[in-house]
Amino acid sequence: MQTVLNAPEDPARGTYSEKKSEFIGEACHAGSLEEALDFVQSVRSRNPKARHVAYAAVVGDSSQAHERMSDDGEPAGTAGRPVLNVLRQSGLTGCVIAVTRYFGRILLGSGGLIRAYSSAASAAVAGAELAKLVPAAVYGTVIDYPSYSQLKHCITQSGGIVREERFTEKVRMVFAVASDRTEEFSRCIDSAFRHAVTLDTLEESYITVPVKASGKSEPGTSGAGVASITLPA
Repeated sequence: MQTVLNAPEDPARGTYSEKKSEFIGEACHAGSLEEALDFVQSVRSRNPKARHVAYAAVVGDSSQAHERMSDDGEPAGTAGRPVLNVLRQSGLTGCVIAVTRYFGRILLGSGGLIRAYSSAASAAVAGAELAKLVPAAVYGTVIDYPSYSQLKHCITQSGGIVREERFTEKVRMVFAVASDRTEEFSRCIDSAFRHAVTLDTLEESYITVPVKASGKSEPGTSGAGVASITLPA
């Protein structure tokens, strides 16, 4: 699975024109269907003179994905469905794409509409910041200050990311490690602490690994600082 990292305030954009109609695709991250609908509404607010704002959204993981789409007044199946197909074919989740149409006073027919909405959505995805969603285990712990740097080292060495740190009398930490690297992480912990640290497994989640335009993961980007995402059930 992949997701789009662009925030709603800075969506990826792509355009397509046919017979004087302009189609503007915008793609961004959406953690829920409610967030997706909020984004679509913001697109409508920014384009009060647009004829249609069709959209599609997918949230959740592959075992329980939630989808929503709308033709927004276009003939059934000619707007929202093509946009949804782009999301599916790209393997995207946690994402919404809205396509705004400015009507050029020339009818395009069903085939022309499907091609136009699909092309604008694809152009938006092509310009987006994409990331692979990698299954991860989320841990929580409370440690003393002398142990903090050692634990941080093990997290970083294992490609993990720190979600939360609270510094009081001790350090409270929540962090995630990719599932396929938890054994490596455990070995580092055993070596550094000799079983003297207690880690609580909190949940299964995902971490994001940025993807190049070629579709390959950026080397080393699974380390600390890469965003983590919990997909809604």
